[in-house]
Amino acid sequence: MENIVLQGRGAFPGAARGTAIVCPRGISGNSGGVGDKDGIIYEPGNPHAGMCIKDCVLVIPGGKGSNGFSAHFKSAKLAGFAPAAWVVLHMDSRVGGAVASTQTPCVCDFTDANPLDLIETGDYLWVDGERGRVEILKRCQSDKEP
Repeated sequence: MENIVLQGRGAFPGAARGTAIVCPRGISGNSGGVGDKDGIIYEPGNPHAGMCIKDCVLVIPGGKGSNGFSAHFKSAKLAGFAPAAWVVLHMDSRVGGAVASTQTPCVCDFTDANPLDLIETGDYLWVDGERGRVEILKRCQSDKEP
């Protein structure tokens, strides 16, 4: 299978690779949605509750929760549990603060396709925050849950 390439806007420079965690409704960055000391998603109702964001690529529509959103991701980074990169449909001040404070590559504002429609949790991504490019290596069919 050929890799899929998406073009967006680079929001924070650098390049990183990692396995995607796709949260179509976002991740609450407040009220314990993400563990400050362990990077675990604790948000009730999140389909990825119990997963750790460390070294993954977070794929989200935008920020969710209060302006404290970025502080929780910064605390997770200080504890050694930052995501490798971000893929964001629409940049907002909450995500911008989180991306800047964690200093992780980010691509947003896609021009050719909606990443939430194309990326699945478990896909391997290469994120180039300088060029605004995301390359998707789809996980094997045999790796998918039934």
